[in-house]
Amino acid sequence: MDDDVESGALGPYQDKPRIFPNMRSKSYTPLIFRIFMGINVRVLFVLLLLGLGAVFYVGARTSPILVFVFSVCIISFLLSVYLTKWVLAKDEGPPEMAQISDAIRDGAEGFFRTQYGTISKMAMLLALVILSIYLFRSTTPQQESSGIGRSTTAYITVAAFLLGALCSGIAGYVGMWVSVRANVRVSSAARRSAREALQIAVRAGGFSALVVVGMAVIGVAILYATFYVWLGVDSTGSMKVTDLPLLLVGYGFGASFVALFAQLGGGIYTKAADVGADLVGKVEQGIPEDDPRNPAVIADLVGDNVGDCAARGADLFESIAAEIISAMILGGTMAQRCKIEDPSGFILFPLVIHSFDLVISSVGIFSIRGTRDSGVKSPVEDPMAILQKGYSITIILAVLTFGLSTRWLLYTEQAPSAWMNFALCGLVGIMTAYVFVWITKYYTDYKHEPVRTLALSSSTGHGTNIIAGVSLGLESTALPVIVISISIVSAFWLGQTSGLVDETGNPTGGLFGTAVATMGMLSTAAYVLTMDMFGPIADNAGGIVEMSQQPESVREITDLLDAVGNTTKATTKGFAIGSAALASFLLFSAYMDEVSAFAHEPFKQVDIAIPEVFVGGLLGSMLIFLFSAWACSAVGRTAQEVVNEVRRQFIERPGIMDYKEKPDYGRCVAIVASASLREMIKPGALAIVSPIVIGFLFRILGYYTGHPLLGAKVVASMLMFATVAGILMALFLNTAGGAWDNAKKYIETGALGGKGSDAHKAAVTGDTVGDPFKDTAGPSLHVLIKMLATITLVMAPGFSVHLLHFLSINGKTTNSIGHSLLSTTATNTEAKAPNPKRAHRPLRIPGHGTSRSLPQRPVHDGRVSEARHRQRPPRHSRDEARFQAWIPQTLALGVASAGIASALPHVFGAFSQIWSSVRSASK
Repeated sequence: MDDDVESGALGPYQDKPRIFPNMRSKSYTPLIFRIFMGINVRVLFVLLLLGLGAVFYVGARTSPILVFVFSVCIISFLLSVYLTKWVLAKDEGPPEMAQISDAIRDGAEGFFRTQYGTISKMAMLLALVILSIYLFRSTTPQQESSGIGRSTTAYITVAAFLLGALCSGIAGYVGMWVSVRANVRVSSAARRSAREALQIAVRAGGFSALVVVGMAVIGVAILYATFYVWLGVDSTGSMKVTDLPLLLVGYGFGASFVALFAQLGGGIYTKAADVGADLVGKVEQGIPEDDPRNPAVIADLVGDNVGDCAARGADLFESIAAEIISAMILGGTMAQRCKIEDPSGFILFPLVIHSFDLVISSVGIFSIRGTRDSGVKSPVEDPMAILQKGYSITIILAVLTFGLSTRWLLYTEQAPSAWMNFALCGLVGIMTAYVFVWITKYYTDYKHEPVRTLALSSSTGHGTNIIAGVSLGLESTALPVIVISISIVSAFWLGQTSGLVDETGNPTGGLFGTAVATMGMLSTAAYVLTMDMFGPIADNAGGIVEMSQQPESVREITDLLDAVGNTTKATTKGFAIGSAALASFLLFSAYMDEVSAFAHEPFKQVDIAIPEVFVGGLLGSMLIFLFSAWACSAVGRTAQEVVNEVRRQFIERPGIMDYKEKPDYGRCVAIVASASLREMIKPGALAIVSPIVIGFLFRILGYYTGHPLLGAKVVASMLMFATVAGILMALFLNTAGGAWDNAKKYIETGALGGKGSDAHKAAVTGDTVGDPFKDTAGPSLHVLIKMLATITLVMAPGFSVHLLHFLSINGKTTNSIGHSLLSTTATNTEAKAPNPKRAHRPLRIPGHGTSRSLPQRPVHDGRVSEARHRQRPPRHSRDEARFQAWIPQTLALGVASAGIASALPHVFGAFSQIWSSVRSASK
């Protein structure tokens, strides 16, 4: 078949009547794009110039490094425009292909509009919650000295959260926009040459990758520069530049929030449609994949775009944003401890690395070229080998640019050789990424032994296929965990021995070394995202070829690209979970530093021997399993609706199988869209609410038991255990699902009886089980791990400060009840205002025994102690005063708890209204 496949020698069309879905409606364009499109071109050009001028102005006012970052990002955007024009200039093929592509585009854009409308409502609700918490929290000494009050910090965090959510949504839309337009062009190119089809799919994915990575970089850079200029950072009496990255945490949380729901909703949509189409079409009716007689085929193809393209774009966007922000925080902290004169290089280093990522990934994308003469017959090349060649070029350039960047930005006179250590840390991260891609490819590509063994197990039945797939997934967790462990320890050791020390002579570069390794791992993120986007575009192209009933030689080309796309999607997921593990480690360290700053106490260890802390770890592990269970069950319930609908249509319309009647594609699309929006709420709400509720509950418990940091420690334990369990679970789900899918593809190439054989039916069952694993629960866990880290970082003030601070601000209360209670307390304690710089001494409540972990009282000289001893009242008077002070504080806490309890029904009512509006809008 090689010559026919490469040259695209077209055989005669099958003698079947052409039937195509007629679902064309008014094309959807997001509001922000409609606004820009409605502006006059000249006015828009002037506004664009003014915007660019403002961006470069704040960048120049902040640092020359940001001018370089802005320049690279803008050039990458221009390059993405060129890629778009190049892809859209390709032909769409015959009219039947264009009609199918239009139907897919309408379904994807309609679901995107409804889904992101729901997500935006929930984001606004969560923004109000964040604003309320930040308005009643305490401030750090650094913020007090710089004059930044509660309200300023609250509004900055909420604005950053909403901007991160908006940019994440745009990243998802960009991924979907290009995929629904490139799929038909890849289908058309497959009629001529496999290499041309590969090039179009890669360049379409490259457009999305450059836009997503560029937006993540320029978004953080603009926020940083704006806050720097607006707050007058580093001027007399203002905030230090090393504290500025903490204000960006909301941006990462907003990106994670949108990415989680986008991944959940899109994953449920795509896999419910896929499972329903496969179970009835392939297994029961025996028709090929993407056959136009299957009523669920359009919903399946739409799902590839909203689940694999839009959701993955938002996923990689929040991965890069979270990694940049956490590395900036750690770089600033280390520079402050080491008293480095100009810390801007350590803070802005992540932005420069990802700017170079845009450059080197562009080189890798353009290294994949089409054949010079499409008329010359040549043997078919392995698409995976071509993609791997481009990745190798990107890796080599990443090593070079990383070394240059470390010498440029991380050189300091205090430790002249430190930059070499950090360059080696980056090399560790780059090698980790490469090894991760290789390991995932080994376990999911049918050219290697594990997938072929899994396919062989299908010859003995469905049960043995499931057993072999589960065991393969469990085994596949070992090598990645060993690689992650080695990379973390190696990077930490290299950073620790870099020569950077604090005032006391202790080495402080360990955590930043791990951050640099994470940057190294993500330094080729744009090219990896390109390979990931290639997968669903090739899958859609195969569906269009099958539905338009093209010759078998064309379908063989798209099947080959689709099989490679399954492998690239699996490798991207392995890459994403590895980077999530390293990024979560960094965010966890940043969380402990922030808790220490707000509590005015050292917080460097988490002791799991404390029962409550151990319980927090159990709850974190349980959260991962419960979240995965709800995500998979959501796919199962939605797939049942699709199966019942497809069966109904085959029974009520028997002419469908003979091409005499037309399936109702729109009905399946509507069912999947409505159900996926409904089902994504519960697991998403679980992920967001759990850390907040657990943190506040144990904070209240710690207040009564004299353990003020109990809430922060329990949340830290929960975060640690959830990260570990989430990494292992995601590795298992992603690899097992990818292996099941490619085992089916291997059999469809003709092995073990080929299509329609008993082994093929067993492999389809395994693929059906693996669908929610690899495309719903697994990818959602990547986002969940990082979102838990960012949400705890945002909510850290609530877990570490005293609850009475939510009712009292510097001794002035927010309501009359709190004022009377607190004034009673002040009277009983001689109206002595608390000193925020003094360590809090927990109350010793009568009947509760001795408090644990009491801070040591400060040591005074003899005269002060003697004077205080003479003025000290008798012991029974002191106990009575303590008890009298305890009563109003308990009442105040009761009032606060009652307020929270009374607000909960309104919160759940709001979620219920959103849910109802989603259901009504989807009907």
